[in-house]
Amino acid sequence: MKAAELFVKCLENEGVEYIFGVPGEENAHFMMALEDSPIKFVVCRHEQGAAFIADAYGRLTGRPGVCLGTLGPGATNLVTGVADANMDRVPLIVLTGQADSRRQHKESHQNMDVVAMFTPITKWAKPIIHSGNIPEVVRKAFKLAVMEKPGACHIELADDIAAFETAGAPLPIEKPQRPVPAANMIAAAVKMIKTAKKPVILAGNGAIRHHASQALRLFTDLTHIPVTNTFMGKGAVSRQSEHCLFTIGLQSQDHILCSLQQADLVITLGYDTVEYAPHLWSRHFSDKNGQKLIHIDCVPAESDEYYAVDLEIVGDVAQTLELLNKKFTNHVPHINEEYIHTIRSRQLEDFMAHKDDDTKGTIRPQKILWDVRQVMGPDDILISDVGAHKMWIARYYQCDEPNTCLISNGFCSMGFALPAAIGAKIVHPERKVLAICGDGGFLMNVQELETARRIGANIVVMIWDDQSYGLIEWKQQNTFGRHTDLHFNNPDFIKLAEAFGCKGMRVENSADLHDALKEAFKQDVPVLLSVPVDYRENLKLTQRLGNIACPI
Repeated sequence: MKAAELFVKCLENEGVEYIFGVPGEENAHFMMALEDSPIKFVVCRHEQGAAFIADAYGRLTGRPGVCLGTLGPGATNLVTGVADANMDRVPLIVLTGQADSRRQHKESHQNMDVVAMFTPITKWAKPIIHSGNIPEVVRKAFKLAVMEKPGACHIELADDIAAFETAGAPLPIEKPQRPVPAANMIAAAVKMIKTAKKPVILAGNGAIRHHASQALRLFTDLTHIPVTNTFMGKGAVSRQSEHCLFTIGLQSQDHILCSLQQADLVITLGYDTVEYAPHLWSRHFSDKNGQKLIHIDCVPAESDEYYAVDLEIVGDVAQTLELLNKKFTNHVPHINEEYIHTIRSRQLEDFMAHKDDDTKGTIRPQKILWDVRQVMGPDDILISDVGAHKMWIARYYQCDEPNTCLISNGFCSMGFALPAAIGAKIVHPERKVLAICGDGGFLMNVQELETARRIGANIVVMIWDDQSYGLIEWKQQNTFGRHTDLHFNNPDFIKLAEAFGCKGMRVENSADLHDALKEAFKQDVPVLLSVPVDYRENLKLTQRLGNIACPI
């Protein structure tokens, strides 16, 4: 068989269901081999969109999403999506074609060192230099992609090598086992937890990846220790739980930050420093004032002067919690629960402050997200793009279950939400999937509306329309008291939606938003829902957070 056919057999062996991408001449042999495979190739309209779709697939399934581009510009177009998956710890495989190996050593058409380009933004990047190596290369890439910390791996297949005659078979799949926490480490953690008066748990991305939610919820019930989560840890405990202190991550004071500032013990679960820098919530190693820190994750803690770990438990997060739970079945908690309830009630008051707004012309972010939460079920999926709206979603949209709010937070890539929503809808066609975008980020991958329409991914895309790069304006205004010119003009979003064969809607009165959103989810085509947002609330939020006084 051809090397390309062996390559496809190896992908089938890895359980690949979909490949998202834009093919070119140099991966024609591979594409022909796919014709006889059960793997579905989804033609996308831009390689970046393909990578984001594969990113969401990997986040939601825990299996590597796969994206494809050709050499040269096809490969460079993949870069942002691949880097996003890698820094957000998402398993992803990126496949690229390459020039005939007989011309790679010299200046030639579209020839560049693609492997060198991908090396800094992947866990592993290698070319196929011999057709007989394909089974080993594919197996290694998939194995590394899912090992902690998960990330992206790149495989390059040159045009002529893909056509070589070869023999071979896929390698058997062995699932890597996460380390088991040491018994003496569990005992040390129990001792620290039992003596703490104001402990707090910080649940990060790894708590979701390790499927630790069920064990964490039992742990909080047994110990009464409150939990706050990072942007990517939403849903680790239910928003309904009396132990839930919601989401942390804004670079300013907040009610939830009070709990960490005054904690005598912080327990991090699957926390990654790329999610929320330690200096924003933790104390310098020389100024801890008795505060202790337990790090629980599959890998050792990052070295950081503001992340001074007193006890490091390296092991599977869910299994570690299960071992701890066995030690607390008869435990009587001795922590300040009134303090927890004060912080939680203050945040709940914030969430409800504008739920009954009846504004016209523009709609406050708080009202938008209140109505979105009312319409979305506990298992439905919201995907946030990057912009000012991301800050509002992080603070005001809370979750019942893990993986029901996806945010690009390690790499923070604009243009993520629309294609990622397509990936989410492919994985969970039975659920409502809502992408919330700024008008800046939306137009970065607007072309994937055609992909959504063509494959029947009936997502709803809500655009927060302010005709500006709102987050940059917010940051500049906070720092300098003024901002540079960040304004632009938007198309008629209703006509744009219709041009793609989708439905367009616009809501300008806040009282109409709830019903409009429900109507959008009833459509049998993708929907664009344009909402003029009142971003005057940005600076008001900054001022309000700056005046927060922590309860004693």
